[in-house]
Amino acid sequence: MGGLLSLPLLAFPGVGSIGGCLMSCCGAYACSAIFSACGKCGNSIATRIVYALIFLVNSIISWVMLTPWAIKKLEHLTLDYLPISCFGEQCYGFVAVHRINFALGVFHLIMALLLIGVTDSRHPRAAIQNGYWGIKIFAWIGLVIFTFLIPEGFFIVWGNYFATIGAFLFLLLGLILLVDLAHSWAETCLEKIEFNDSPVWRFILIGSTLGMYIGSIVMTIVMYIFFGGSDCSTNLVWITLNIIMVIIVSCVSVHPTVQYFNSQAGLAQSAMVAIYCTYLTMSAVSMEPDDKHCNPLLRARGTRTASIVMGALITILTIAYTTTRAATQGVALGSSNGGEYSHIVDGEQLQPSRKAIRTAALRQAVDSGSLPASALDDDSDDEDDSYGGRNDDEKMGTQYPYTWFHVIFLLATSWVATLLTMQVETDLDGDFAPIGRTYTASWVKVVSAWVCYTLYTWTLVAPALFPDRFS
Repeated sequence: MGGLLSLPLLAFPGVGSIGGCLMSCCGAYACSAIFSACGKCGNSIATRIVYALIFLVNSIISWVMLTPWAIKKLEHLTLDYLPISCFGEQCYGFVAVHRINFALGVFHLIMALLLIGVTDSRHPRAAIQNGYWGIKIFAWIGLVIFTFLIPEGFFIVWGNYFATIGAFLFLLLGLILLVDLAHSWAETCLEKIEFNDSPVWRFILIGSTLGMYIGSIVMTIVMYIFFGGSDCSTNLVWITLNIIMVIIVSCVSVHPTVQYFNSQAGLAQSAMVAIYCTYLTMSAVSMEPDDKHCNPLLRARGTRTASIVMGALITILTIAYTTTRAATQGVALGSSNGGEYSHIVDGEQLQPSRKAIRTAALRQAVDSGSLPASALDDDSDDEDDSYGGRNDDEKMGTQYPYTWFHVIFLLATSWVATLLTMQVETDLDGDFAPIGRTYTASWVKVVSAWVCYTLYTWTLVAPALFPDRFS
């Protein structure tokens, strides 16, 4: 299977063996190994890991397609039989990136459609999500190969319009989920403190809040020192606006009116939003071009190639992790039953199954000390084992909405393609294309931070403005 996954790289001499080793990580045998090595973790966790690895490999291949030798090989392979709809070497890299990500996007779209209505692992179509890895790998590779038979004009239109829309939706969805996470984190801590009077959770809540504010202040100081020179007016405006917004959201979160309508609002949520948006601002100023001598990080010529490669890999890893986390956030996306009910029919939840009742009773007995914790591990019957074994954690309901999972991965492929092709340019002294090192990418990150502040502020003031609707 590793050899099969390396097919897209076989056209490039000297890279086939390396590509085969890399791609084998996502082969069917590797997928099975992940399930075996996962031990007592649920099948749903192993499934998510495999999809994240496929996304990661797909993104790395897309980035490699921007290198000069890849572009030249694509020119040689396509010049004779594919119509040329754009000009220059950048065209081939741009189109190749969108071909590969379009293929994975179509794969996830098909998966999303096939898994509509699946609510637990005993559903006949659940195996499509958690199994048949060999077939799915073949399908993914087949789609990649097929996209290279589509004229380039289609992908120029797709990359300039449709992929941009998908990237915007992915970024917006990520910001919504971050705000939801901030509220959920603070509410969880407050519930632990209120019901258990736990000093540990009190320390965690206060410590994390102070830590995130301190982190925001430190990053702000670093930005002023290294990226806020006298001639860097744009950077100074970005950094100053970020400080002002941190102060505003912090004051709004503790305002008496906001506290009256939402007593759980506070500095904990504001701290999480503040450090994330400060990180986005710092990422924006540290990745912009150095034509105005405002980015000292790009002047370290000795390690420039290494920094580009490491920066690209870190960026891709971050997107893969963020996508996987976002795709499983059922609270904000309208999750399925989440394991509490055995079935959902016509949009209505049925009563808990016999298995669910027995598991709840065992869990209560374990919590009270009547039974050892190992009793939960032994809670299985022949009927359930036939649907995935003892490690199947979705017998009573999916742990995340399958369809939404693949929709978010579909949007993520658009974001990766858009990020990689923003004003495509290779490094002047190397063979690799830096990711996000454009003013466009920097503005996207800064505006994303501003949107995040706006969304969070709205969640604070909306209950006060519309008390009847949010009561």
